[in-house]
Amino acid sequence: MMAQLIVVDDDEPLSGMIEDFLTTQGHAIRCATSGEGLNALMAAAAADLILLDLNLPGEDGLSIARRMREHHDLGIIMLTGAGDLVDRVVGLEIGADDYVTKPFSLNELNARIEAVLRRRRFNGDNIVAFGSFSLDLKRWKLFEPNGDEVALFPTEIDLIAAFATRPGKLLSRDEILKLAPAHGSDPIDRSIDSRITRLRRKLEQNGQDGDLIETARGSGYIYKGVARH
Repeated sequence: MMAQLIVVDDDEPLSGMIEDFLTTQGHAIRCATSGEGLNALMAAAAADLILLDLNLPGEDGLSIARRMREHHDLGIIMLTGAGDLVDRVVGLEIGADDYVTKPFSLNELNARIEAVLRRRRFNGDNIVAFGSFSLDLKRWKLFEPNGDEVALFPTEIDLIAAFATRPGKLLSRDEILKLAPAHGSDPIDRSIDSRITRLRRKLEQNGQDGDLIETARGSGYIYKGVARH
């Protein structure tokens, strides 16, 4: 899906590499090295998504992300260092859609971009059921029956959304990986199994039946819930 993207990073060789690759994927790319540069690009034309480095000269990435979320309707993916866990979590809390940890593969980056664009362009019902919980597909959040939010990472919501919007459908590991791409820290070939195991554990800790996601041995996984609105 073609999109207007802005890369904000003071590492110009990296930005150039990202620009070259994402252009081959059909996207229109602009680059900035600071918050001020981003402001100028946004004033000239809106963007669908920005790739935003956490550590920038002048205004830092977290401050920029907060400001962008307050004033613009766009996707935000943070580019973070391997040791930036706390800032990564804060970035998600203030409205970033996802993060990619440096160094990253360009294919992984593109998969994360496609996932964020897909969720932001979803045109179905805003709220779908996931067991007794409710998944908000616009805000990308999962809620308990009493309205409390379940604390999950974007990749975990990706998994839930893949199942909740396809009740009763057998999804192969390859299909799930396309719908819910792994981060670089996950081994690609078997990561789905470990990610679903962790997700089941989190759901059970929050009072949900972890068996909602059933293993189809040798084939993939099936969400056993029933669609309701």
